[in-house]
Amino acid sequence: MDLFSPVTLGALELANRVAMAPLTRMRSGAQGVPGDLVVEHYAQRAGLGLIVTEGTYPVHESQAFVGQPGIVTDEQVAGWRRVADAVHARGGRIVMQVMHGGRVTHPDINGGRRVEAPSAIAIDGEARTATGKHAYPVPHALTTAEVRERVQTFVDASRRAIEAGLDGVELHGANGYLLHEFLSPASNRRDDEYGGSPENRARFVVEVATAVAAEIGAGRVGLRISPEHGIQDALEPDRDDVLATYGYLMDQLRPLGLAYLSVLHREPAGDLVQELRRRFDGPLMANSGFGSITTRDEAVALIDSAHADVVAVGRAVIANPDLVERWAGQHPENEQRPHLYYADGAEGYTDYPVLRAG
Repeated sequence: MDLFSPVTLGALELANRVAMAPLTRMRSGAQGVPGDLVVEHYAQRAGLGLIVTEGTYPVHESQAFVGQPGIVTDEQVAGWRRVADAVHARGGRIVMQVMHGGRVTHPDINGGRRVEAPSAIAIDGEARTATGKHAYPVPHALTTAEVRERVQTFVDASRRAIEAGLDGVELHGANGYLLHEFLSPASNRRDDEYGGSPENRARFVVEVATAVAAEIGAGRVGLRISPEHGIQDALEPDRDDVLATYGYLMDQLRPLGLAYLSVLHREPAGDLVQELRRRFDGPLMANSGFGSITTRDEAVALIDSAHADVVAVGRAVIANPDLVERWAGQHPENEQRPHLYYADGAEGYTDYPVLRAG
């Protein structure tokens, strides 16, 4: 196998092993409805083996960014249907990343609603809101009953994603958002069955994945995790605890037969990621992450060495809608424009040139 060969992830048949990593782009307006610009953006990138959408909020409280899309209202579902149809028209595959922002939000972002988390511990930092930067608030610690209600929130959102025509969902268990907040001992100080031991901290993620798999089919469900990433105060400094927590999580997920496990880690070929892959016993999507830009050489090496089944690529996909064609032919890449990643128009979003047939 090589980077440009087909691969099957559960019910997802991919033309190649290059995936678009979930990328926050904040272009869906105040109502969180993907419009013409978002449709064009994803359709341009249909040549990738799999598109994972930007994190999409499953309930209004969980909106983490201004301009973030949702999958709550009928209008949002209709917007995503247009995205899915456009990607499919070009032969692509697309899954929705379902993301509850947890404590990584502010009432000026989520419409004045409460901020939810496992425990009443605020992030040390500032949220970028429509009214400027504000300190993150102390979140509401979900009650045991409310945690169970949030399991259903993920189920409902995933069902709506499938109704909108997407090929599946990726549950966002990474980067300090709600699912990850339960996994991390720094953000989860609960004393009920959802806190304390590694097994208890993993319980919510297990319940969400199990319930979503039962609703839409395990072969259409992926999970993204970022052990040891340490972002947004979801700190995990103890390797033994990390292995106990995520190892238990993998043991519980293995019988489900999920489509894939996506791991964001600086050492995708290292001992931790490969141990979690072994215990998951399913396809691995590797993402070397925030620290460095994923290069063609790294992606090729990860597949050639059998350290991953698929490679998730972020910034190179932003700048190169036709990245697979460029990498396959070893053509030069477009220059990236990071200052436009979180802007609100076409510039730096849908205006990158593609290769010309010559």
